[in-house]
Amino acid sequence: MKIKALSRSTEALQPPGSSTPRLLRNLDPSLHPFERAREYTRALNATKLERMFAAPFLGQLGKGHVDGVYSMAQDPGSLERLASGSGDGVVKVWDLPSREEIWQCKAHDNIVKGIAWTRDRKMLTCGTDRTVKMFDPYGSEGRPGPTAIYQGQGAFTSISHHRSLPAVAVSSGQISIYDYSRESSSPSQTLVWPSTVDTITTCAFNQTETSILASAGTDRSIILYDLRTGSPLHRTVLSFASNSIAWNPMEAFNFATASEDHNIYIFDMRKMSRALNVLKGHVAAAMSVAFSPTGEELVSGSYDRSVRLWDRSKGHSRDMYHTKRMQRVFSVAYVPDNAYVLSGSDDGNVRLWRAKASARQGVKSAREREKLEYDDALKERYKHMPEIRRIARHRHLPKQVKRAETIKREELGSIKRREENERRSSRMKSKTKRRSEREKMVLATEE
Repeated sequence: MKIKALSRSTEALQPPGSSTPRLLRNLDPSLHPFERAREYTRALNATKLERMFAAPFLGQLGKGHVDGVYSMAQDPGSLERLASGSGDGVVKVWDLPSREEIWQCKAHDNIVKGIAWTRDRKMLTCGTDRTVKMFDPYGSEGRPGPTAIYQGQGAFTSISHHRSLPAVAVSSGQISIYDYSRESSSPSQTLVWPSTVDTITTCAFNQTETSILASAGTDRSIILYDLRTGSPLHRTVLSFASNSIAWNPMEAFNFATASEDHNIYIFDMRKMSRALNVLKGHVAAAMSVAFSPTGEELVSGSYDRSVRLWDRSKGHSRDMYHTKRMQRVFSVAYVPDNAYVLSGSDDGNVRLWRAKASARQGVKSAREREKLEYDDALKERYKHMPEIRRIARHRHLPKQVKRAETIKREELGSIKRREENERRSSRMKSKTKRRSEREKMVLATEE
């Protein structure tokens, strides 16, 4: 009887460019009784190495500002350019790869409250001197003066640019829409809630539903406007005022607010009676918030002198960045490639951080990429294990933050116990329902 056997050459089992033959493996679980134990050990070691090599701080940009940095804006047409404004009215444009200053100008007499970039890469700034100014940092040819000036009725507090139209929204006691394609220096449109007389502290255009604008004011309200009708749509009153608003770039209806009660609230504009999520962790007022380009993460800066990174679906921060000399953080931003985070603080410095503390840039070999992907898969698979979860979540906090965190936890626990005792002792306890954390901060809604 004639038998034909399968035969393969040694070269067929070798990886390209290698002389080592590849070994065939049988992945039958019954042949590998200690597979889970080995994987757990590898996941534990990968988690430890991730924390060992965590080095988020890369450096500051140039020599910084003379005064505190209160506003920042990333150039949408470049990964390398960032504009920052300080309390002495100076605006600087930075080159991120070299971390050097490439342009600066004395833009305003007082604090630069907002910076925005146009589609043709011109820069708009607003300040407390009641002016909005346009600059051309790339085409000024040594002349740093403004190319256009727009006057307002009150001190401006923030600025936001429309995604496709030559329009910019500026907030003060009202929302003023300026069309810089016209010759007139007066606003082309004015938006205000009829019964509101307080100062509007921040405003932001929706970059997906481009006709929608959101604002927050000192009266603790969040107001949504529609530019097509030129009227406000909805008003929500919260327990505390909001300092910053950021729209999710991937989900048109969702936005985040940085609140004075130390929390970050994520809302859906279609249902403002409750928050989608409450992000807790800061121990002082949250001053600024920004979404990542993917819309899955956020970065926030706080009065407690820290920068925190969040997963939008989780309630606590995944990482916290701080340095010994960093003061109160008033502005934060993501670099459009999602790899870096920027923060501007009261000490005059603009700092550059890694978005993932243990990540390293540069060209990686295929084998190294495979190893990193394998480690990430193992950490994701065993993240629920107590030891791995403890190591992954542990952070060295500054002493004042740790102390404030302990005091805050005791205060909140006391308030919850008091509310529960009142509810139990009340005769109307059958009609008194516990309100969730996502509903507590909403006091009223108006259409």
